[in-house]
Amino acid sequence: MSSWNKWLWGGLGWTIGGPIGGIIGFALGAITEKPIQKRRGRPPSTQPGDFGTVLLILCASLMKADNRVLKSELDFVKNFIVTQFGSAYASQRLKLLQQILKQDYDIIPVCYQIKTHLDYASRLELLHLLYGLALSDGHFHAQEKQFIDKVASFIGIRSADQISIRAMFVKRQTPTSAYKILEISENARVDEIKKAYRKMAKKYHPDKLHHLGPEFQKDAQEKFKKVSDAYDKLKKQKGFN
Repeated sequence: MSSWNKWLWGGLGWTIGGPIGGIIGFALGAITEKPIQKRRGRPPSTQPGDFGTVLLILCASLMKADNRVLKSELDFVKNFIVTQFGSAYASQRLKLLQQILKQDYDIIPVCYQIKTHLDYASRLELLHLLYGLALSDGHFHAQEKQFIDKVASFIGIRSADQISIRAMFVKRQTPTSAYKILEISENARVDEIKKAYRKMAKKYHPDKLHHLGPEFQKDAQEKFKKVSDAYDKLKKQKGFN
């Protein structure tokens, strides 16, 4: 069995089937120039490679959203993969990304498959990573915003959570940014701010992504820190401990 087939059957679960499986199968077939072996009876469980595979497909679609693939975007994906998984893993996955970028596919069925199989915390992590990619060139283009809005809707992200994550990426923080991150109004009382912080800290705690492996917990820690920073800002602004 080739290394690609070994990865396909050893590292993937539910992403082998459905529209995602079709995209991956086509990409791997182009790389190996051989038909990918199919195996029946695979349970639709989540395997270690599922999240990373979904991330590659969504990143490829986002990169093409404004009808051009920028070097800054490729560098962001490459650096993320190398940092998270190491150079050996990155080499193979970047080859896979290149083949996915050549394909045209409907993102909506992909999103429905993600919503069906991924838990909510993992879907929030996908959204966080997509915003990071979209803003890697220092701009948030209209086509990228439309794409992320569509993905967020179809994978079942609540509106308040999307606003919260988007606010984490605003370079010039406004007086309302901390409130948006904590998902509260600007008129929130101190007790409401404290309650919101506890809720958001629990929602974005890195342990929520332990099932994805330590690779993705670093990014989860970034979200957790943004929540803590927003809370500290409001404590200083409101004068409470």
